[in-house]
Amino acid sequence: MKPLKNDSYLRALSRQPTDYTPVWMMRQAGRYLPEYKATRAQAGDFMSLCKNAELACEVTLQPLRRFPLDAAILFSDILTIPDAMGLGLYFETGEGPKFERPIASMADVQKIGIPDPEGELGYVMNAVRTIRRELQGEVPLIGFSGSPWTLATYMVEGGSSKAFTKIKKMMYADPQALHLLLDKLADSVTSYLNAQVAAGAQSLMIFDTWGGVLTPRDYNDFSLQYMAKIVDGLTRENEGRRVPVTLFTKNGGQWLEAIAATGCDAVGLDWTINIADAKRRIGDKVALQGNMDPSMLYAPIPRIEQEVATILEGFGEGPGHVFNLGHGIHLDVDPEHAGAFIESVHRLSRPYHAK
Repeated sequence: MKPLKNDSYLRALSRQPTDYTPVWMMRQAGRYLPEYKATRAQAGDFMSLCKNAELACEVTLQPLRRFPLDAAILFSDILTIPDAMGLGLYFETGEGPKFERPIASMADVQKIGIPDPEGELGYVMNAVRTIRRELQGEVPLIGFSGSPWTLATYMVEGGSSKAFTKIKKMMYADPQALHLLLDKLADSVTSYLNAQVAAGAQSLMIFDTWGGVLTPRDYNDFSLQYMAKIVDGLTRENEGRRVPVTLFTKNGGQWLEAIAATGCDAVGLDWTINIADAKRRIGDKVALQGNMDPSMLYAPIPRIEQEVATILEGFGEGPGHVFNLGHGIHLDVDPEHAGAFIESVHRLSRPYHAK
């Protein structure tokens, strides 16, 4: 494997000095880019795109051709694991993901097994290997998974949800069934992410999109402890380098200390927390990733630059900041605004790294 030409993202995650604040965007490969729409049309449907290593590689690389991003992220979906468990994933136009056979009981949980990452999920590893080869050492490749709690919400609800009534019913009425499901998911995510590292992923991210819908005690019992179990089981060194792991709980600002205590290298921040507060609370333990509101990319470019400047000032001097949006980029954002965002992070952050 070629040595990395730009390792600023990995260095920032290890809280080592960099020349500027590295930046990438959640969902940077996606629907806001016309070239992505063309490739998606060529694939036929979303999962066909995920399962074709060459096309998944193409859409992973598309944003890097447009923008000087400091990392690539594997193009895939968080629901690959539940799909591989036999729940029958499909996508309804305008409604998002759905499952033909959702989990409704302890018997359903007992039936599912741990997917083989090089078997049922081999298409993801093929994509990782292809992307890593085609990147040619330009920037690091991020592998990822959904958190056990977030995956379980889709599996029990049967798709997206606003109130999470089915999974909360299971949580309170049949907690043993949910704990068994989460335990199986934690084992599945661990083997899945370790296989991504073996295939070439150089950093890992766990997306806990729905952890923020829980009470503080339930967050610890049903989400955080399972992410901590995964962190404990991950390959943390490969190819002579540390493989950093970032945990991101949307609406998780009140639990930053507990997230940082899992042993992760970085904590992802959404836009509902001030980054200066986050740094004061946990910035001497972990790196921070974030945290501009994705909707800010609708603003005129001078306003975007102003927001970038505010967040950089909030973090202040020193290493340990990976700039990102607080969640995924919206599908109707003008790519020019995304480009201006990335350029302004690089330009405006240099004075904070001058020492």
